[in-house]
Amino acid sequence: MTDIATTELESVSPRTAERTPAPRRRRRPTVGKVVAWAVMIVLLLITLFPFYWMLRTALSSNGALYSNATSLLPVDFSWGGFERVFGLQTTEEAIAQGGSGASIDFWLYLRNSVIVATGVTACQVFFSAMAAYAFSRLRWKGRNAVFSVFLLSLMVPAIFTLLPNFVMIRDLGLIDTLLGIMLPGLFMTPFAIFFLRQFFMNVPIEVEEAALIDGASKVRVFFALIIPMSVGPIATISILTYIGSWNDYFWPLMVSYTDESRVLTVALGNFKSQTPQTGPDWAGLMAATLVAALPMIALFLAFAKRIVNSIGFSGIK
Repeated sequence: MTDIATTELESVSPRTAERTPAPRRRRRPTVGKVVAWAVMIVLLLITLFPFYWMLRTALSSNGALYSNATSLLPVDFSWGGFERVFGLQTTEEAIAQGGSGASIDFWLYLRNSVIVATGVTACQVFFSAMAAYAFSRLRWKGRNAVFSVFLLSLMVPAIFTLLPNFVMIRDLGLIDTLLGIMLPGLFMTPFAIFFLRQFFMNVPIEVEEAALIDGASKVRVFFALIIPMSVGPIATISILTYIGSWNDYFWPLMVSYTDESRVLTVALGNFKSQTPQTGPDWAGLMAATLVAALPMIALFLAFAKRIVNSIGFSGIK
């Protein structure tokens, strides 16, 4: 019996050995991969270091910063910078900690920035989507020529349009208003039209033709088919538009003169200009800048993958 069992085992073992996959050997990292990872880590540290320096400065005592400006750690750790930003310090306490004593109505400026960025994003993306649909799906005389003009406008520097826009806003009586800040960017932009047009052209035309045969109008096709199928690219261009509008500085600086229409970026510039005798309130300024930048950083990180995928799918190089 033992001999028979041994014979059966010997006859089965080769087949079992063939079925059992051989253990994978771990590949040793090549020199190229090690160098590539090292370069990526260095670039990542270089990219993140300014944000760390902002945090380190914001957590330092403003008066002690000048005594040890090269320290990588917070100098005389203090929450005073953030307290001044959120209005939790009196003027006497701010001056005692090396601040300017100037007040910054952070929540008012934050509200203005949210209104401007949200209004510009909603209107600009909506009108750009309609224009992109007209350029990609509708057939009309001169379509390609008009689209070429739109693309050529991408090469016009934005500074060339500041004076005409300012004259227009002044003549409309919208100086020092939130609408005056929003109006130049409230409608379509060439980049948004080009971005969305590239995606709309990839949408299967058979779906649209089937809806038209069933009696749907072009307007209904746009709202019921094209928009739902384009959620990814529309979300991407919305995020990019929102970040750009939030970070805009020069145009709001030209148009707004009072706190009622002043956005956060302009308010930070004014806060820096209110310099005490000891120098700028770097702790308060960095605290305010960090708080203002955190929503945009979080927004970009949350949708970074979608932005990259949508850009690649749209065919933008």
